[in-house]
Amino acid sequence: MLVLVAPGQGAQTPGFLTPWLDLPGAADRVAEWSDAIKLDLARYGTTADAEEIRDTAVAQPLLVAAGLLSASALGSTSVFGAVAGHSVGEITAAAIAGVLPEEDALSFVRTRGLGMAAAAAVTETGMAAILGGDPAVVVAHLEKLGLTPANINGAGQIVAAGTMEQIEALQADKPEGSMKVVPLKVAGAFHTHHMAPAVAELEKAAEALAPADPALKYVSNKDGLVVTTGADVVARLVGQVANPVRWDLCMETFAELGVTGIIELSPGGTLTGLAKRALKGVPSVALKTPDDLEKAAALVAELTA
Repeated sequence: MLVLVAPGQGAQTPGFLTPWLDLPGAADRVAEWSDAIKLDLARYGTTADAEEIRDTAVAQPLLVAAGLLSASALGSTSVFGAVAGHSVGEITAAAIAGVLPEEDALSFVRTRGLGMAAAAAVTETGMAAILGGDPAVVVAHLEKLGLTPANINGAGQIVAAGTMEQIEALQADKPEGSMKVVPLKVAGAFHTHHMAPAVAELEKAAEALAPADPALKYVSNKDGLVVTTGADVVARLVGQVANPVRWDLCMETFAELGVTGIIELSPGGTLTGLAKRALKGVPSVALKTPDDLEKAAALVAELTA
């Protein structure tokens, strides 16, 4: 049972879109999307520097565009038994599952990025990954410092979010048993109460959508459950910006479904890294450049023969 996954914010690096634009029709698709959402995706994905693409309003549409391009390059998605995305990657997953047309997904993520950027500008906030430690001990320590466990990723990784003062306090006083605290290159405390204004924006945007029911098993960040209706998928996409991502529960669901292989869409690497530690023995391929498509095709052929 193959699972297709889409990464979230922080996976982007300068120029990562460049090789994907060389694929047939890719540049034209990106140009159309850019016109539709009034954002030059090609420029940001090719020549923009790290600081420019750190901007939430830019990073999120860019990641969804890259995910959709790489999914198309894989060919038919009917070989996949399930699809999921981490944070903003859930919008990519929704489009791949047929819940939203690509244009609606890009429009929705543009609203999401702008809304979250505006919410992040109210107070200086950030995020940091805690590596290692007992999850219960880590979460209790974060709550003591006033931080939110915004991403519980499994495989020994929890991401904290809060004000910069709280993040600095965490760096000075890491949880007992943890190895280190790593500040993340994101521009706000995502998946916390700090993002409440963005939820209101997305509720308005969702009213214009006409979601279809997922054509693939859609595994939700909220609780790791398989969601069966398009309306529920969209409701969860709206609420997740101010609620924790439970990627650990998503991976538990993959295991329960009998996962035999995982392919991570561009810019791949983060989620396959987590899977290698939490789903030991399950082969995976991260699509970092189009050169990885051959490895992905070989894995699909092996597991569907």
